[in-house]
Amino acid sequence: MKLPERAAVIDASAIAHNVRTIAEYVRPAKVLAAVKADGYGHGLMTAAQAALRGGADWLGVAHIAEALQLRAEGIEAPLLAWLHTQDTDFAAGIEAHIDLGVSGWDLDPIAEAANVLHEPARVHLKVDTGLGRNGATMADWPELVRRAADFKNRGLISVEGIFTHMAVADEPDRRETDEQLEAFHEALAIAERHGIVPDLRHVANTPAALSRPDAHFDMVRVGVGVYGHSPFADRTGASLGLRPAMELRTTVANVKTVPAGQGISYGLTHRVEAPTKLGLIPLGYADGIPRIAVGAPVLIRGRRYCSAGRVAMDQFVVDLGDDSDVEVGDEVVVFGGESGIEAAEWGTAAGTINYEIVTRIGARVPRVVVNAEPSL
Repeated sequence: MKLPERAAVIDASAIAHNVRTIAEYVRPAKVLAAVKADGYGHGLMTAAQAALRGGADWLGVAHIAEALQLRAEGIEAPLLAWLHTQDTDFAAGIEAHIDLGVSGWDLDPIAEAANVLHEPARVHLKVDTGLGRNGATMADWPELVRRAADFKNRGLISVEGIFTHMAVADEPDRRETDEQLEAFHEALAIAERHGIVPDLRHVANTPAALSRPDAHFDMVRVGVGVYGHSPFADRTGASLGLRPAMELRTTVANVKTVPAGQGISYGLTHRVEAPTKLGLIPLGYADGIPRIAVGAPVLIRGRRYCSAGRVAMDQFVVDLGDDSDVEVGDEVVVFGGESGIEAAEWGTAAGTINYEIVTRIGARVPRVVVNAEPSL
């Protein structure tokens, strides 16, 4: 297949494989596959369809607008959206049968929209057990469930779930995970005293799904693992049975030999010590390559080379040494596929995580989907 000048090749079968693999870990718990942020940069519909083929029971997004896009494209699977603002169109979400996360203030406008529509909203109450982001604090939780019980009794909502989110499950030795689970059990008990006992209790993200069976409850919400990446610093995706779904590829745009002492890229933060060949890679921070990445790997002609100097807007440079046979037009794999280069290595080079590396690849890089089955 002839690829564009630069491409993110998305293997849909890898996404399906990863969902199946995670489902085996967590059975009998259900699996919600997170497809927010354009399917972690892999394409919203590509990710959604592949995840459902792999056995995902639910799909999760941050915003109702994302869920509405899925509905518009024919996705009928259960959807959960959990991040709202005062401008969120709750009525559209209710009409499209989208389950809505509730953290506190949003319960009233959701109930009001349901009252106008004469249709109960399906909600999942979120408790903040220690992450400090969304969700009702433990101090505010009793009042939230009291109000939710009142709206439920009035037929304005049905409480389908109670959930929270893990802060440090990717660091398995941290005691805070145990503390969060204890708080979650307490929150469930408080809800039960108000007559709220939902079918879906969900806590686990990818790291908790893969390392904490006591966090599985009725459903897990998995994100980065769906796309083939490990959430753990000391384990690869392959060691967990996962396959990377994105391969970032381009070709060498220029090759030249420079003398000893030559500085490279803006700021001249890197200088070569001897006469050296340099290769120019036509991807830059406008394409999602982190500007601050230092010594990040690429694969050319079966050999690893490292980036040298600062990443620019449209390009970066790799040091080819003095005996390389790399030529203009040679294929470059930045990460993924069978290159052996994980997105996590770019994350390390940029002082960030693999989640950010795959999610930030920009719209200027075409997505080329392979191994996709016919639409559901």
